[in-house]
Amino acid sequence: MNTLQGKTALVTGAASGIGRASALLFAAEGASVVALDLAAEVEATVSAIRSAGGRALAIVADSSAEKDVAGAVALAVKEYGALDVCYANAGISGGLVPFFEETAERWTEVLRINLIGTFLAAKHAALAMVPQRRGSIVCTASVAGLRSGAGGMPYSASKAGVVSLVQTAANELAGTGVRINAICPGLIETGMTRPIFERARARGSESRIGQLNPLRRSGTPEEIARTALFLASDASSYVNGQAIAVDGGLSTSHPTVIKPNG
Repeated sequence: MNTLQGKTALVTGAASGIGRASALLFAAEGASVVALDLAAEVEATVSAIRSAGGRALAIVADSSAEKDVAGAVALAVKEYGALDVCYANAGISGGLVPFFEETAERWTEVLRINLIGTFLAAKHAALAMVPQRRGSIVCTASVAGLRSGAGGMPYSASKAGVVSLVQTAANELAGTGVRINAICPGLIETGMTRPIFERARARGSESRIGQLNPLRRSGTPEEIARTALFLASDASSYVNGQAIAVDGGLSTSHPTVIKPNG
């Protein structure tokens, strides 16, 4: 307990799923939390933190808009004196659209939120952290960003971009004391993936969810949050520029069925 005692953490995409679970865990471990999401349900996340005796602020804003991200970082520093942790978690799936039906508009939207939004969070968090000579930035990538077979094309490309962003930013921040890492979740039941789970339950095939990974099950937002806590904390002080898969072993093979075209 108290792993993040005295620290301040900004979490994007904190209204539900992995972001919400991480904000709750960070607060339970002593952090003052600034929770950002475009969905008004982020207020419920903060209410839950406060009800448990924690400190938190909610911001209903766009994680892919630079002024909103910069404002959230500034608020964290103003209210709590510093920014020690930034978890850039906000993202969308973009759906599973066949190759020849994809559009530039869909790609632009997915990349704007998943990759550019993550870059903006990392950039503005680092601007606050570098003068302090300390800080941890955590980004949500995906096993879909490691190789094919785990997501749609724009989603997978955006998450591969997050992996590259973490690697390159770690070197850009060399010598500053600021670390940046990514988590690559496998199949986790969140608001984004809920349709997959609901369809399986409707078909009576819920027991088959996650069958392609060696643990033979899906994961929970709380399991990803615990990895985020590790990366946010001093326990990971020598971990930098890494993309850590938390996927039940799925990324050891990424089994998939290739459907022929034409």
